[in-house]
Amino acid sequence: MLRMGECFVDPQKWSPVRMGWTMRLATAALILSLTMMVTTDEEENDRCVYEALPDTDAVICKGLEVFYPELGNIGCMFVPDCRNYRLKITYWPAPAVKFPRALEDATYILVMVDPDAPSRSNPQAQFWRHWLVTDIKGIDLKKGKILGRELSAYQPPKPPSQTGFHRYQFFVYLQGEKSISLLPEENRTRASWKMDRFLNRYDLNEPEASTQFITENYQDSPNFQALGGRSSEPKERPKQK
Repeated sequence: MLRMGECFVDPQKWSPVRMGWTMRLATAALILSLTMMVTTDEEENDRCVYEALPDTDAVICKGLEVFYPELGNIGCMFVPDCRNYRLKITYWPAPAVKFPRALEDATYILVMVDPDAPSRSNPQAQFWRHWLVTDIKGIDLKKGKILGRELSAYQPPKPPSQTGFHRYQFFVYLQGEKSISLLPEENRTRASWKMDRFLNRYDLNEPEASTQFITENYQDSPNFQALGGRSSEPKERPKQK
């Protein structure tokens, strides 16, 4: 006879082994569901959308390819707002610039500029000279190797915060017999470079090839803001070689 507060357990129906396996299966199912949820979240966060430039900006995209680590050819594209690319591009080394239709026995000049300094709506420092290389052999340019005489060493794109999107433009010109150099005043600063005067000085007319990509300061990107102003990029960045 049972006393108040006691319960009856049929020893024939109760089994500690059966209960043990039931708990294990329930635990395994819970772990599996949590793993699937985390994996799904990671996949959603890891999606990278490569967006092509609008027609108004794509008009200068003519036969030139620009390759950065991880990104691949970013010519005529927005730098994707994912995987910290808009931060990484600010310290990556110089890209490989490839002109597949270059004449192997010709010599070329490469120009990289930002026409939107300090901003596209107020380009008072147009053009900011990011890279200027002369005496590039066509056979190297066809392979994406920029081996020449650097008049302005490569400077990564670093658009200031709150200045919107910046265009980073690349132009390749066929170099004549004249020796190319910058004037002393041009060497004093990269800002407000009178690119048209430079081109006229050396009879550099239409570029043989050109392209551009667009990016903004990584702190202004929606993904960075969604993380509450935190980047998943490690604090120590790889040193440029």
